[in-house]
Amino acid sequence: MGIPSNTNRALAREDLIHDKPALDREVLRDVIDLALWAGQLLLQHGAETERVEETVHRLGTMLGAAWMDILVSPNAVVITTISGEEFRTKVRRVVNLGVNLNIVAEVNDLSYQVEMGKLDRLGVRRELTRIGVMPPLYNRWLVVFMVGLACAAFSRLFGGDWMVFAVTFAASAVAMFVRQELVRAFFNPLMVVIVTAFVAGVLASTATLFDLTPQTALASSVLLLVPGVHLINSVEDMIKGHMVTGVVRGVTGALISLCIALGMLLAMQLMGIPGL
Repeated sequence: MGIPSNTNRALAREDLIHDKPALDREVLRDVIDLALWAGQLLLQHGAETERVEETVHRLGTMLGAAWMDILVSPNAVVITTISGEEFRTKVRRVVNLGVNLNIVAEVNDLSYQVEMGKLDRLGVRRELTRIGVMPPLYNRWLVVFMVGLACAAFSRLFGGDWMVFAVTFAASAVAMFVRQELVRAFFNPLMVVIVTAFVAGVLASTATLFDLTPQTALASSVLLLVPGVHLINSVEDMIKGHMVTGVVRGVTGALISLCIALGMLLAMQLMGIPGL
């Protein structure tokens, strides 16, 4: 009978630990700090668990560690790095969870640069510092305009006419601006969703002033809040065996959806809209 795959992996791990030159304690400390920094940026900005583990492991081992044992939880990264007889274990908590796939791509590309020998520890620290303070990829007013346009386009797909298109564009664009301001003021993320959905709902309900049925505008104007990344990552994590993180992300997506519904309900009650 063949050796089980888990045994093969364990043997390969032991071979790597003993074959690689040992790092001293201070260098090993620097390696784990850089790996944790990269993992924090990935988890904080919407990377799935598998990507966090692979990128952190690649980065740490290419910087000289013999092995990296990584645990990714919904709001923390735990890493044990091993080199010779030395090992270090550290935890980095991730507080603010959002979505910025540009930063995810930058960190992932950084790990491949290290793998190709283009960056040392000093270069990695410099690049992580740059990535950590990167400004948004697009101007905020462009984001407001494009979000409004996207939601308005959905209203057309849902059967609305050009007046519904205009109302939806105005409602979703203003709602996106409100969302940006609340995020900048560090409001609770769920409260941000409720208030944004409420603003979008109130403005979309003004379709009644133009003798239009507001339901299409109401449904389309809150699409900017749909937690697509959370739900996709949740399914992907659970499929790949990261059950705890997957379940938590799924619950987060469900809570955001409930907050959207609550904000819409409050707006519809205020404006006297009977239902969608």
